[in-house]
Amino acid sequence: QVQLVESGGGLVQAGGSLRLSCAASGRTFSRYAMGWFRQAPGKEREFVAAILRTGGNFGYSDSVKGRFTITRDNAKNTVYLQMNSLKPEDTAIYYCAASGANTIVALATTQSYNYWGQGTQVTVSS
Repeated sequence: QVQLVESGGGLVQAGGSLRLSCAASGRTFSRYAMGWFRQAPGKEREFVAAILRTGGNFGYSDSVKGRFTITRDNAKNTVYLQMNSLKPEDTAIYYCAASGANTIVALATTQSYNYWGQGTQVTVSS
């Protein structure tokens, strides 16, 4: 069992930055690939970024590539999402999730994830 708790969301102006954190419980964090998803009102949950177990490989959706960076610190059981050059269309609830899969292709789908956090709200004003 893995419990995930996101933090770092908030209100920011367009062009600003935020860093989200996701802290995981348990001693098996390094066995899981990690992902970030987001869900805007009235829309489906969509893939944002994922990182493999050792952190050596990662992937991004086209909408955030070049602006967001996913990293992980296995010693701290934490995964991060650095978000720069934020746009109003980035407004959503952001969720982190843990997966037993370990390929970026698989990690782009919600069905690959075993555990989810409760989410943190990110609002970008224009």
